Amino acid sequence: MKLKILIFTLLSLAYCPVAFAEDTLSPGNTAWLLTSTALVLMMTIPGLSLFYAGLVRSKNVLSILMQCFTITCVVSVVWLIAGYSLAFDDLGNNFIGGLGKFLFAGVVEESMSGDVPESAFALFQATFAIIAVALIVGGFAERIKFSAVVVFAILWILLIYAPIAHWVWGGGWLGSLGVLDFAGGNVVHITAGMSALVGAIVLGNRKGFPSGSMMPHNMTLTMIGAGMLWVGWFGFNGGSAVAANQDAAMAMLVTHICAASAALSFVVTEYLFRKSATALAAATGMVAGLVAITPASGFVGPAGALVIGMVTGPISYLAVQMIKQRLQLDDSLDVFPVHGIAGIVGTILTGIFASANLGVFSGQGMDNAIGAQVMIQFIGVVATVAYTLVVTYIVFKITGLLVGGLRVSSESEVQGLDVSTHDERGYHF
Repeated sequence: MKLKILIFTLLSLAYCPVAFAEDTLSPGNTAWLLTSTALVLMMTIPGLSLFYAGLVRSKNVLSILMQCFTITCVVSVVWLIAGYSLAFDDLGNNFIGGLGKFLFAGVVEESMSGDVPESAFALFQATFAIIAVALIVGGFAERIKFSAVVVFAILWILLIYAPIAHWVWGGGWLGSLGVLDFAGGNVVHITAGMSALVGAIVLGNRKGFPSGSMMPHNMTLTMIGAGMLWVGWFGFNGGSAVAANQDAAMAMLVTHICAASAALSFVVTEYLFRKSATALAAATGMVAGLVAITPASGFVGPAGALVIGMVTGPISYLAVQMIKQRLQLDDSLDVFPVHGIAGIVGTILTGIFASANLGVFSGQGMDNAIGAQVMIQFIGVVATVAYTLVVTYIVFKITGLLVGGLRVSSESEVQGLDVSTHDERGYHF
């Protein structure tokens, strides 16, 4: 009997290290992160691709699809080579990461990020970088060279996205300051919105804007794409918890509430001003709500999300009208008002509704008083806006020099980029 006990004890001790090693990986969290990664990639192709394709004129539908598809490929390679390392390698400084993860060095099957494989985390973050660049092309759609899109995407990821991602999520100075950005209000949406604004200014208006008709050619495509964005955003925000837990569940709930309330308030605002309630308004308002809740999704509660959505809808609507009608600036697909402005609104309101002292409107709680946290959020917004505006302008100028100008010829623009750039047609009637 004693011999059996001794043998059993030795076998148990021999097995313990394996058990402990396996316990470091959470199958549930890993499965959720992998699922979220697929959802976020779906947001770009086909979600955003179809959303944008329906909004442009029929002669440019294939070009916008091709731009989104190509950006997915280009950014994926850049993320592998240096983007991930510059954003998340801790060998750098408060401004930028190092090159310790160049070409995913050290990202092997056994390497972990918390209790999930680092390979899953790196891929999840790649999908964020992809959609950030893809969003920007809506600001200057129907007039930019395809080669310019490719070069711009490479430079923008390395010089703008990676540094700001490091500031907020990679151990940089904004994260240390206490800026709350759960899923990319600063990192993805404010940067994309500001860069789209710069692009619209640098490239100039489309021929015929604002007097000519620039209406969406296929709202059915846009509504299908909008639906995919709504569903995919559950992975965008819920997946940012990097765990299948209460934070992920609440992030998904508040994401849904804010999208719905912003869509309603955007449509109501349009009806008050124009006496119409369009599908375009519903889709645009929904996206604005999704953007606004992105920085807040891991910190606020359902009632707070409702308020954020109700506030964001009218503000985004008025911003669209200001840009298009008052300033007559051709931000083709309203990227600045829907992503830039809504991202700012959501980031600031996070500093309010993350408080645990607001009764039914309380969030998850935060260490700072509301006023102090709002000021921290404001600093994060100002830093992101200022850096993005300046460096994006430089990136556009460099891109123009490298490809011999940013804009297609007048003849190509009139003919449409589908034929003039890709020698194909989106439709054959």
